[in-house]
Amino acid sequence: MANGLFNLKQVMQAVQQGGWPAQKTPSVEYLVVAGGGGGGSTHGGGAGAGGLLTGINPVPNGQTLLVTVGGGGAADVNGQNSVFGSITSTGGGFGGSYNGGLGSSGGSGGGGAGGGASATYVNPGSGTSGQGNAGGTGSLNAYRNGGGGGGAGTTGLNSVVDVLSGNGGAGIASTINGTVTTYSGGGGGGANAGTAGTGGVGGGGGGGLLNVNGTAGTANTGGAGGGGGGSGTGGAGGSGIVIIRHPIAYADATSYSPATKTTANGYTIYTFLASGTITF
Repeated sequence: MANGLFNLKQVMQAVQQGGWPAQKTPSVEYLVVAGGGGGGSTHGGGAGAGGLLTGINPVPNGQTLLVTVGGGGAADVNGQNSVFGSITSTGGGFGGSYNGGLGSSGGSGGGGAGGGASATYVNPGSGTSGQGNAGGTGSLNAYRNGGGGGGAGTTGLNSVVDVLSGNGGAGIASTINGTVTTYSGGGGGGANAGTAGTGGVGGGGGGGLLNVNGTAGTANTGGAGGGGGGSGTGGAGGSGIVIIRHPIAYADATSYSPATKTTANGYTIYTFLASGTITF
């Protein structure tokens, strides 16, 4: 079954049961995006995006399910996990830092920092299988260009020696909220010289150039923060999001706080920008 879609049988079952408005929802489609990591400081690597999970899952009638929306990480800190019931997306890894070590692993991995000869902190962090990708490698040169952070869709790019820092990996587009929206883009690597890396589509922040701080990831996208250029500080990661929907023919959730309920394209949609609960 393709991610992000109910199959035809499920939709037809919902339509056929439209005459029974009290019919409980048997399963829901979900998008669970964790908070993006914080960019690395000082020749920093871009951070990894928050882990992204999507699919269809049964929901127990009358049972309240916990929803946690993970916060983005501060500079040099991993993002926080997001949760819907038994489903957990992993927070993005922070970017590597010249003074603080290599890129961290997470939902997607942080890019390695720019460093001197034989430095181990140019190495990136790895992503979590099914949620995101690894970051890119920083460069061993005097310019100290950081690697890009991984995104949910693609890996972060490696830096190019004395030319440019790595761009953040691309995120993944979803139509679960009724429009095409991209989530979980990686952060761009910082640069001491040359060109800083750009953030990946899906809320990733760009890297700073020559003592400029990295740009923060976009809130409620799981986008990662960009690495700090020179002595600059890494940008903070963007917070995550949880979106749940079911065919409109099924009964609404009996409670959903603090979600916003909307309808689009034949679905009832519950969007959580902050942690709460939902009961079907």
